[in-house]
Amino acid sequence: MQDIHEIMTERRLIAILRGVPENMLCDVLDAVYDGGVRLAEITYDFSGKTADGETAKMIARAVRHTEGRMLIGAGTVTRESQLALTKEAGGRFIISPNTDTEIIRRTKSLGLTSIPGAMTVSEIVSALQAGADYVKLFPAGCFGPEFVKNVLSPLKGAKLLAVSGVTPENIPDYLAAGCSGFGIGGGIVNAKLCAGGRLDVIRENAAKFADACIRGAEV
Repeated sequence: MQDIHEIMTERRLIAILRGVPENMLCDVLDAVYDGGVRLAEITYDFSGKTADGETAKMIARAVRHTEGRMLIGAGTVTRESQLALTKEAGGRFIISPNTDTEIIRRTKSLGLTSIPGAMTVSEIVSALQAGADYVKLFPAGCFGPEFVKNVLSPLKGAKLLAVSGVTPENIPDYLAAGCSGFGIGGGIVNAKLCAGGRLDVIRENAAKFADACIRGAEV
């Protein structure tokens, strides 16, 4: 299995699995895999309604089910305790909605890939200086590809991932601006599709985004 950096270079896409029912997890993973996704994030519940331990069990199950086919990571990581749970579950990367330098440093010390969230230039620089491998621009849709282009003018070489407001249609614009990849949630998997058992649509959605990421990079 390739490492996350090789996969990001080739496919540029992470599927965000938020609130997927446990009994559908493996089927959803198979659907996004068939659509061309090789990286999936399972999110912790910031509200606390779902215990962190339960989310970690989902991560472990996903890791076992996709072994040799996909890499699984954790999302909405805001506490250091979640890092240990993710590491023990076999997760390979940590994604946060914010820039927390302690979380970033601890992530790297555990040998995991760090992808903190940021929006301002100051947050992006702080994340990179703390050791982040990628920086998640969130919410990217509020600013668009032009923001990415302007940020990367002084911060050449920074690896930015756009999350929120990304569509198959605007992916080429983000890539042309210098974006390194994307995190896609509801555009691929959402509660309505899971409730309806629409694995066919989830597969189709994954394929649309996966194809846009590959084709957009070739333009």
